Amino acid sequence: MNTTDRVLVYGATGHTGRFVIDELLRRGLVPVLAGRSAERLADVPSRHAALDRRVVGIDDPDLLRQAVAGAGAVINCAGPFLDTALPLAHAAVEAGAHYLDVTAEQPVVQALYRDLDAPARAAGVVVVPAMAFYGGLADLLVTAALDGDPQADEVEVAIGLDRWWPTAGTRATGARNTATRLVIRDGALTALESPAPTGTWSYPSPLGDQSVVQMPFSEVVTLDRHLELGELRSYLNTVPLQDLRDAATPAPASTDEQGRSAQQFVVDVVVRRGTDTRRTSATGRDIYAVTAPIVVEGAVRLLDGRHRGAGAAAPGEAFDAADVLATLEREAAIAVRSDRQRSTAGR
Repeated sequence: MNTTDRVLVYGATGHTGRFVIDELLRRGLVPVLAGRSAERLADVPSRHAALDRRVVGIDDPDLLRQAVAGAGAVINCAGPFLDTALPLAHAAVEAGAHYLDVTAEQPVVQALYRDLDAPARAAGVVVVPAMAFYGGLADLLVTAALDGDPQADEVEVAIGLDRWWPTAGTRATGARNTATRLVIRDGALTALESPAPTGTWSYPSPLGDQSVVQMPFSEVVTLDRHLELGELRSYLNTVPLQDLRDAATPAPASTDEQGRSAQQFVVDVVVRRGTDTRRTSATGRDIYAVTAPIVVEGAVRLLDGRHRGAGAAAPGEAFDAADVLATLEREAAIAVRSDRQRSTAGR
């Protein structure tokens, strides 16, 4: 295993990338800043000015491998991941480095599982896509709720945001990602109905009752990777979708010393097995900022050996989900609550 504490961050100058760099420094790791723009890499915040920087595009495999050389792990924050994930993951695996990204795009996760599992196993490294707010957080919550059982009859995931100030990267990814979204029905991945079903979800505080629409993200593919689920439905409340679809909605603005916006979120999951129903939720602030402790926690565990085997894996498959959530809660990144209540949507 590569035990170096150097972590290459691709897309380091982006909004999420800068949160990731700060979190790596806080955790005692050594970030290497990488991206496609020499101009942007030259204009990093003063606190990052002394860090190693590497300008490299995604269209030259040899240069990518050279950029990754010497890193123990690669964190990809550069969307659209439909363009960046496979080239960068291949380069990481060939260089003997672990790979993580923060994609919400289902086709990206499918492609990484399909193309990188065998090479990663042969190289003795791990590929973990969607280790982020979208995808990874729901995967960890569902896995922890199941408490070691790989099977559930029904899972519902409801993501709620009080508002959404999208980054330029979010908008670019949305325009690029036109694939049909997938859910799990009768134990298999299948296309989401069109038009997408709507309903109401009773979120924990601070959101309460909200109108929702089925809007599956990468958690559907990650959960299908390692769990046997009869049904999986994912919802997003409609208020942030209105923000996202409005071209006049501004990018997120910093409101505290950490650079976080005032946005609040809830990820609420309900898991049913026979007569047993468990509800677990995570609440926090700023979906972009919270992605940093999630993905960096994954990188730390890959580097120190607290992971399960090699290959391409879902977050809850690669790591001890309950322990990761407990760590994130101790670090004040999220607050987790579990009970036996049942929440319903679209019924």
